[in-house]
Amino acid sequence: MTAATAAMVPEHYLDVRELEPPEPLEQALAAVRTLRPGDYLRMLHRREPFPLYRLLEQDGFRSVTHDSAASPFEILIWRADDAAAERAVRQLIDAAP
Repeated sequence: MTAATAAMVPEHYLDVRELEPPEPLEQALAAVRTLRPGDYLRMLHRREPFPLYRLLEQDGFRSVTHDSAASPFEILIWRADDAAAERAVRQLIDAAP
């Protein structure tokens, strides 16, 4: 992948399935702060992160949680005012088996 191609990929990936609290929460909050317009975060978690949802909403983010082949909980997170990122997330969910 070239640097130009990497810059066009809107997905940031975070696997916290093996981490103990509060590491998943801390890493997720740090990761969402780096999202640029059009970007979203795909986070894999072994448990549903209820405290994270409240903090994301307070900080202006939206999220969708669903089961995936990779993890019991796959959380997709984007800035609430980012229509391009939301479109990318919806397309990803619609394409999932």
